[in-house]
Amino acid sequence: MTKFAFLIHPLKAKDTAKKYPVAKYLPNSWIEWIMWRMSPKLISRVTGIKTPSGKTTEGIFIGIPLTPKMFQERPVEEVYDRLVYAAELARKEGCEILGLGAFTSVVGDGGVTVAGRSNIAVTTGNSYTVATAIEGSLKACEMVGIDPKESVLAVVGATGSIGKTCATVLGRDFGKTIMIGRDMERTEAAAATIPGAVATTDLLAIKEADLIVTVTSSDAALIEPEHLKPGSVVCDVARPRDVSVRVSKERPDVLVIEGGVVSVPGDVEFGVSFGFPPKTAYACMCETMMLALEDRAESFTLGKDVTVEQVDETNRMAERLGFHISGFRSFEKAVNEESIARVREARKQVVKV
Repeated sequence: MTKFAFLIHPLKAKDTAKKYPVAKYLPNSWIEWIMWRMSPKLISRVTGIKTPSGKTTEGIFIGIPLTPKMFQERPVEEVYDRLVYAAELARKEGCEILGLGAFTSVVGDGGVTVAGRSNIAVTTGNSYTVATAIEGSLKACEMVGIDPKESVLAVVGATGSIGKTCATVLGRDFGKTIMIGRDMERTEAAAATIPGAVATTDLLAIKEADLIVTVTSSDAALIEPEHLKPGSVVCDVARPRDVSVRVSKERPDVLVIEGGVVSVPGDVEFGVSFGFPPKTAYACMCETMMLALEDRAESFTLGKDVTVEQVDETNRMAERLGFHISGFRSFEKAVNEESIARVREARKQVVKV
C-alpha cells in the first residue's frame, strides 16, 4: 500500500485559536511571530479510504504554521525550507507522495523546487482541481439555464496553472472568453493561446460574464456584490475565497459554488475538519489520494502549467477509483433547489431584456 501526506495551513492567524485558545486574545502580529518560530507538525492520520474494487490507502495531514499573508511576505527560500522539512517528516512517516495544499502549491515555482529537494514524490493537485472546476461549472450553468455558446466566460487569475487550463477547456464551449490577471503582458500571452479570448487587468470586466471561474492567490476577497450580473454563476476555486461573503447575503440572484468538493470512496476519517461534510475533500487532496491508490509515487502535477492531458488523466483515475463531485456547496452550505430556482428565474429576466 502506498501512503500519502498532504500539507495544510491556517487561512488566518486567528484560526490557530482552534488549537490554542489563547490566540483569540493576541494581536495577529504576535501570533505570526510565534508561528514563524514553529516547525511543521503532524496534524492527523487519514484512514478508511477504500475503492469499490477494494484498493486502500492511508495518509497524514501535516500542518504548516504559515498564513497566506506570511507565505507572500516571507523570503521564498525560507518558506521552501519549511516545505522540505515537511516532506522529510512525511517520508519518515512512510509516505511516498506529498500533496501541496492551498498556498503551499502557489509559493515560488509551484512545487518544482520542493520536489527537487525532497526524497518523496510531490504533486500540487491542480490537475484534478481543474477537472472538477470545469465539471462543476458546466453542471451549474445547465441548472440555471446558461447556454455556453450564447454566453460569456470570465476567468479571474487567468495566468495561473488552474486558471489557464480552465479557460482553455471551457473557452471551447463559450461564445466569448475574458482573461483577467494582474500582469497585462502575462495575461495577453495566456489569452493568445485561446481563440477569440480577450485579456484585461480590469476586474470590473466580470460584469459582462455569465460564468466566472475565479482562482487567484489573493489573501483577501476580490469579488463583491456589485461586480456580478444577475443570473450568473461563479465557481470559486480559491482558498482563501475570492468571493466576498457579502455576495451570499446581498445577491440571491447569483449562484456561487465552491470548486473542487469531492466525495471520497470508503468510510474515510480525516481526523480534522476543514468545513466540508463527512467523507468529502478538496480535489487537490483527492488527486494525492488517487495517485497513492494507484501506487503512482510520481510528481504528477508541478509548476505553473496544467495540461489538458493531465486533467483528462485525473478524470479517468477518479472514474476508476470511485471519486466524484459531491453536489454543490456555497459558503460552507449545501446549495438547495430553491437557491438554484431563484438564479434560474433571474436568468430568465436578463434574457428577456
